[in-house]
Formats: sequence, structure tokens, C-alpha cells
Amino acid sequence: MNDSLLQPDPERIDPNWMTGALRQAGVIGQSRVTDIVARPVGNGLVGDSFRFELGYDRDEPGAPASVVGKFPAKDPASRKSGSDHVLYLSEVSFYRQIAHTVAICTPRAYVAEIDPATDDFTLLFEDLGPARQGDQLAGCGVADAQVAMREAAALHAPRWGDASLLALDWILLKAERAQAITAMLPPIIGLYRERYDGQLEPEFMALVERLPAALARMRLDATTPFTVQHGDFRLDNILFDVQGGSRPMATLDWQTVGVGTGVTDVAYFLSAGLDPQLRRAHEQDLIHLYLDELQRRGVKDYGWDDCWRDYRRYTLHGVLMGVFSALAVERTERGDALFLKMTRGACQQAADHDSFGFWEG
Repeated sequence: MNDSLLQPDPERIDPNWMTGALRQAGVIGQSRVTDIVARPVGNGLVGDSFRFELGYDRDEPGAPASVVGKFPAKDPASRKSGSDHVLYLSEVSFYRQIAHTVAICTPRAYVAEIDPATDDFTLLFEDLGPARQGDQLAGCGVADAQVAMREAAALHAPRWGDASLLALDWILLKAERAQAITAMLPPIIGLYRERYDGQLEPEFMALVERLPAALARMRLDATTPFTVQHGDFRLDNILFDVQGGSRPMATLDWQTVGVGTGVTDVAYFLSAGLDPQLRRAHEQDLIHLYLDELQRRGVKDYGWDDCWRDYRRYTLHGVLMGVFSALAVERTERGDALFLKMTRGACQQAADHDSFGFWEG
């Protein structure tokens, strides 16, 4: 850990700190940062992000006009959630150990530091703007979903079935935490029911009630190869047309990264991002696109029947994320609308494919 670059308070990021950080990353040489203007960015629920606009004492080719920093959430409940669920350690570890081994587009990290004892952390990234921010509440069209399918395959294919992932200490912590969440689900669902009674449709609440038993069985499944899994692959964590269109998409917020079935990310994205009627009309074509890209990138022995079956049975992750996230962070009006939309979309997807039936009986 580089203690000199660990600064969890964005208000204490000053020109001297920024100069040192960019020099150690090899981004600048002789120039010095003289001015910083910080502005909040993004819709992060468990971390606070800021864009830092920079001024220098001289012109230097390649010196960035702005960078983006991410820090622990200022809200105590959100910060506790980030620590309890290994979210902060996971994101820093992703940028240190995994980002360079996968092909998905994500920002270069200039600083990735964390104190495991306190979960104080600092992430400093290249700025991918100008870009078009995905909006979970607004949803997206088929063209954006197609881009997301290709990027999902770019994440999953390079580490497909890679047993070395299971040796990472923080991945083991994530697995332990997943088991704990399964045990905690019944009281969490009780609180969710109290909060959203009368807002979530009864038929969907009935599916939520079936989640603990089905999820416990799903956790034990080992019939599909594992890979790096984003875990929260949805529009709020995505930028389109990054850096003025130089890349079609970039994926952010790797706090939920772990090891699991790749198509889980795909099912979650489609349930959360597409209107149910649009999803139904195009989901087979989108899954074919994802599978074709996996195979183009070298994945073997995983055909259409396998992929389509896994898509239909791993919709439960979307239900879990809608329910669990609602109780894990600071409550806001946008958050309520977001989590209800996520739960509805995933429950409708699960109902369409009888997803719970794969894990019951």
C-alpha cells in the first residue's frame, strides 16, 4: 500500500497530492498541478465520485485536463454497507489484479489504494468523458443492449473457467459474504415487504418470498463454468460513446465484482435495462449475440442450449439485487424508484422463464 496516495477524503485532494499521484502513474513528467475544481459525478450508491478539473504550471503533452476520483461514501449507512459487503476492497482489487487481464473497456486507474483495516480507499481514474451516461430509470434501446452484450463477453471470455481466480483472498471473502447474505435474506425480505407493501405488485412480492430457498440451491450449482462476474452490470454503471466515441462503451463501479456464471450479468442487464415487452421481443437475439462473441473470443464447449438454459435460470440475481440493495444503502426517492424498477423487471423475467422452477422441487 502506498500510504502517501491513500486519501479517502475528496476535500483534501490538493494540487500537491494530485501532482504526486499523476507523476507516480507516469501521466505527467515535469509539469505541476496548480489548480483543482471538484464536482460530484455519477449515481453511485455506496461510493462518492468526483471529477477533478486540473490546471497546470506549464503545457505538457498528454497531461489530462480532468480525472475522476472515487472515495468511501460520506453517508454512514452506505459506507457501512460498502465495508460489510467487501465492496471497497473488491473494487480496488479488481483494478490491481484483474482489470488488465480482461478485455472489457474500463477506465485506467492511476491510483488504487486501500487500508484493509479501515476500508479507507482512494481510486483515481482517467476521465472517459465526453460520454453518454446510462440511466437505469430511463432504460435503453436494443442498440445499446447489443453493445452491452459484446462488452459482457469481453469481460467473461478471457478468464472463462480460470481456476486461479479462486485463489484470490478477496474473492474468498466475497464467497463467504454471499453465503451470509443467503442466511440473512428472510428478515431482509420482511423489511422489504414492509417498505414496499402496496407498491410492488402482489404476484412479484410472492416471487420475492420464494427467493431464499431457490437462491440457496442456486449457490450450490456447479454445472456452468465460472468466470469474472461484474455483479451489478446495469445502465447506471455504464458510459456509452466514451471519449467522444473512441470506444462504444465503458463499464464502471466494480464493487460487486466476483466469480460466478457469466450469463448472470447478461440476464441482470436485460431485466434492469429493457422494458419487458422489448426484452421479450429481442432477448433470444441478444443472447445469441453474447454467445457468438464469447465463442469468437475463444470460449469452447458452451453452446446455445447451455447458454439459453443458464440465461433462463440465473434471473434470480436480478431479484436479489433489487431487494437487497434497497435495504443496504441510504434511502432516497430515486433509490426507491430504482429498486422497484429493478425488482419488477427481474421478477417479470423470472416469471416469463419459470426461473424459480429450475431451483425448486
